[in-house]
This record gives sequence, C-alpha cells and structure tokens, in this order.
Amino acid sequence: MSSRSDAAIRIASVSHRYGSGRDEVTALGPVDLTVEPGAFLVLVGASGCGKSTLLRLLAGFESPSQGSVEIAGAAPTPGVTAGVVFQQPRLFPWRTVGGNVELALKYAEVPRERRAERRDELLDRVGLTGTAHRRIWEISGGQQQRVAIARALAAETPLFLLDEPFAALDALTRERLQEDVRQVSAESGRTTVFVTHSADEAAFLGSRIVVLTRRPGQVALDIPVDLPRTGVDADELRRSPEYGQLRAEVGRAVKAAAA
Repeated sequence: MSSRSDAAIRIASVSHRYGSGRDEVTALGPVDLTVEPGAFLVLVGASGCGKSTLLRLLAGFESPSQGSVEIAGAAPTPGVTAGVVFQQPRLFPWRTVGGNVELALKYAEVPRERRAERRDELLDRVGLTGTAHRRIWEISGGQQQRVAIARALAAETPLFLLDEPFAALDALTRERLQEDVRQVSAESGRTTVFVTHSADEAAFLGSRIVVLTRRPGQVALDIPVDLPRTGVDADELRRSPEYGQLRAEVGRAVKAAAA
C-alpha cells in the first residue's frame, strides 16, 4: 500500500450526488482507491455506473459530495492535473492539426520557439507524422482522435485521463488506437485512467482493472493484470490464453455488477 506521499491517486471515501431533494441521485460511492505512479487503471462497468463521474472528479471538473480526491498529494486542478481525452475529439475546426496541438502547448506555457519541434514530436508519437498542415475535416475520425490524444499529452501533467475515447469508432480503428494508447502510455510513464464499458478493451489496456457496480458505482472487482506491457505483438497478446481468461473474468464481473 502506498503512503500519502507516493500515491499517484488517492480516492478516500468518495461519494458524489447530483440534484437535490426528491431529485437527488447518488451516482457514485463510496469508493476507496489508491493508485501507484505509472499505472494504467481501467474503470469498466455498464452505462450509468459512475465511471465518467469518477473521471471528472479526478480531472478536477467537479468536487466530490463526500470524501476526498488527491493527485500526487494535492487536490486536482482543472487543466493542470490531467490531460483529458473525451468520447468526441473536440478539436477546433478553424485550426489545422498542428494548430490544435500548438494551442495546447501555448496553454502549457511551452516557449514559442520550441512549440513547432514539440508539436511534431507529439504528432509523431501518435502516428500522425507530416500532418501538421492538414485541416481537421481532411482527416478521418480515428486520426482526429489521435490529434486529441496528442493535444492531451502536450502539457506535462501527472495524469492522463481517457473517457471512452474509441466508442464511436469502427472495430479496426479502435484496435489500432488501443495499441497506440498502450504504447504511448508506456513510453510517457504517465499514470493513466481509462474509462470503458468493454471487458475486451479493459483486458488489453489495463495494468489494473476496477469494475464498478450499477449506480451508485462501487468497486465490485479490483485486480492487477499480469500481462506483458511491452515487447509483445498485439495480435499475439489477444490470442493468448491468459488474455482470454482475463477478458472472461472481467466480462463476468461486469455482468454480475450490473445485475
């Protein structure tokens, strides 16, 4: 168990409610989690179980109704604590691919003279070499989501948060981006939290998987993943018996937690 000083994420007795009076709904909790630095935590569960709510609390977009959330020992600050990727890319259509990334670098206070080099490094990292001049409408949905990932990595935040970023993509593009995110996370060493409803996606991406119950979301399963993170072909990993067993275990837990 991590101490207060070395935990990347500490969620202590957190519950969160929306509305008031008769309209009050408890969306989440209570939840207690401690996450090690560099972990790739996947939150998985049925729709409405509080996954995205927990992600917003980690990003600092909302404060918990009860309990506390700490990132590296401090309360989260929006735009500072985490780079966030949403279900939709949310890019600025009037800017080029490179312009979207450069704007994030500006907000991250990267010096002007270093932005072009850093922009190209980030686009290279997400497989978009040579696309800085392209317009947003000239690239595919999968490529747009790659730009969103590059933009989220622009600031050297301690946390990388992804809220079902591949849900609207076709199966082949989704698999390719899963592989990219897995690699990018390993290379950056950043603590990552990824929200999904897919047991398959959770098994492939996570170094740790947490399954949440139906609303109000609580921890139904919390398991480490003993699969190689680097040096293994993605298709080979997906075909391995260990992967199949993990995917089945998570799938069963998701169905049971949603019942």
